[in-house]
Amino acid sequence: MEKDVAVFAKNKYQDVKFRISEYQGNDVIDIRIWTQPPQGDEKVPTGKGVNINVKLFPQLKEAVEQLGKELKEANLG
Repeated sequence: MEKDVAVFAKNKYQDVKFRISEYQGNDVIDIRIWTQPPQGDEKVPTGKGVNINVKLFPQLKEAVEQLGKELKEANLG
């Protein structure tokens, strides 16, 4: 399975893309930077990213929620 789930602009030339894909026979959550090559028309994935087994989604969600709380307490988010 390969499905784009969400994307947001990191800057003028790069996006952060969340997708569900398969890696070495495992279903993973792939969070990766996609960039516009100088002579390219479409953005391509870079090596800057992370693959997390879908079974670890509850821990990922909890970590992001905790990050949100910390940012709020520090008046950063």
